[in-house]
Amino acid sequence: MDESVRGEAAPPSAPGEAEHPALALANSALALPGGHTTDLLGTPAQAERWLTRRGLAPDGAGLTEVCAVRLRSLREQIRSLLVSRVTGRPALPAAVTAVNDAMTRVPTAPLLVWDETTGPRRVAPHPTTALVEHALAVIAADAADLLTSPDAGRLTACASPPCNRFLLKHGRRQWCSTRCGDRARAARAYARRTATD
Repeated sequence: MDESVRGEAAPPSAPGEAEHPALALANSALALPGGHTTDLLGTPAQAERWLTRRGLAPDGAGLTEVCAVRLRSLREQIRSLLVSRVTGRPALPAAVTAVNDAMTRVPTAPLLVWDETTGPRRVAPHPTTALVEHALAVIAADAADLLTSPDAGRLTACASPPCNRFLLKHGRRQWCSTRCGDRARAARAYARRTATD
């Protein structure tokens, strides 16, 4: 990520994001200290940049707001599933349906259309729509794989409030970034100091 967040550099990728685009998507809405938030998919241009960096869209794909909304919507459904997995709660049926729909919606062939004047013909879907459908399918399939793989046991939420990112735990690490780890250690040190005063 190279976007700046309220004058700060955005945190580096959380452990597991490089292998799992679904984890990266879930982490694309950031909660920051001081009640600030940022959305790395907030505009069509940002959403396109995000997809391009992950090899899911070419430069200049021309994403529209409708495309960005669909990506943000899938993000919320995947976040819901990750929360369910991490907390051990049942998944919302709508979230499961959204992931399944995204995996199966990719057009595999030009569709048949019947025009009253010209008759039947085959038409490929709009190129940007097809591109977004493909990206959503890849991300949804990855979410399904992540949630059902051995990696699911390593899935956790960052232990440094207010951070809302997920990561794949390696060893005892509980934070998505060094910044969050430093913030959590500083908060613990402050709490110890104030408790002894």
